[in-house]
This record gives sequence, structure tokens and C-alpha cells, in this order.
Amino acid sequence: MKSVTNPTIKPLAKGDKFQTKQMRAKAGELLPKHSASIESVLIVLEGECVLNLDGTEHSLRQGDSFIVPSAIEHQIRVVSDFKAVHVMTNDIQFKFIE
Repeated sequence: MKSVTNPTIKPLAKGDKFQTKQMRAKAGELLPKHSASIESVLIVLEGECVLNLDGTEHSLRQGDSFIVPSAIEHQIRVVSDFKAVHVMTNDIQFKFIE
């Protein structure tokens, strides 16, 4: 089983209802499996990843965006060094699966 690595997270902006965070991860890393209480948007700025959404794989590359639905387990496998912006509400809650 591949070890799980937390991405590097950098807060970018926060408003009354929404916030943005930058995510970075290196090629070959597997990010933690989790679900979220509210849908969010992932925008890939650099690199490539595979988003496993409840057993279905979605390949994402530079310039792609993806609406991540709420309450569905998902996990990212990084194919090449990866940078993305994650847009979410301020009241989003994450549940991490071990």
C-alpha cells in the first residue's frame, strides 16, 4: 500500500462566504482520502493528477477544473508535480478516511 502524503497548502484569499487555497504536491504522491460537507471546485494550474471519486478516476491537467461533489469519498494521486487552486465555502468541513 502506498503511503499517504499531505499536500502543501497555502491560503490565498478569504471573503464573507468563500475562500481559496493553493495546493502543491510532488509527482508520485498520494493525498489523503476524504469527503467534504459541501461541494468545492479544484482548478489545476500546473502538472497532472488523477482524482479518484468514489471509485471512478478523472484525469486532470493544467487548465482543467473539476467540481468535487459533497459527501463523496475522493483521493488525488499526483502524476506530475502539481499545483492547483481549491475554491470552497468558509463553512466546509472535511472528514478524512484512514
